[in-house]
Amino acid sequence: MISARESVLLVIDVQGKLAQIVHDPDKVVRNIAKLIRAAHVLEVPVLYTEQYPKGLGHTVEPLERLLADEEAVEKIAFSCCGEEQFMERLRTLKRNEVLVTGIETHVCVYQTSNELLEYGYNVHLVADAVSSRTVENRELGIRAIEKAGALLKSTEMTIFELLRVAEGEKFKAISKIIKE
Repeated sequence: MISARESVLLVIDVQGKLAQIVHDPDKVVRNIAKLIRAAHVLEVPVLYTEQYPKGLGHTVEPLERLLADEEAVEKIAFSCCGEEQFMERLRTLKRNEVLVTGIETHVCVYQTSNELLEYGYNVHLVADAVSSRTVENRELGIRAIEKAGALLKSTEMTIFELLRVAEGEKFKAISKIIKE
């Protein structure tokens, strides 16, 4: 079970034109936006990366707006773990549960998930919040990440697991996020 105190949300490379040509882009961005909003309510830190933003562009506007208080980690390695600034930020948080979202599932998401597992982190792949340019690569990436040891979750499953109880102001805020 994941908990808000032990988790960090990771948003990998949802940027520029690439984010528009992956399979089911609107659904992926909508689910990641829900996760970011829920993370803010539940006080779960969010890390996000941008792969070579000079060439690929920056994080898509709907997510960038929600991440205004955060700073993107720029990278050229496919795995986020290949960027020392990312690893420093992750280590500083002292949280072992990494909720992974982003694009592309079979490249950056896959390589990051594998390295996080090798470093001893528990990886929770939010399967309806990842995508690739083709359905086949998305599915292969998800299967490979699960086989490596990650747990598969959905957006709602993740949010309600972080929330734990159906009461109070946080529950009301989360309910609104889920319904949108």
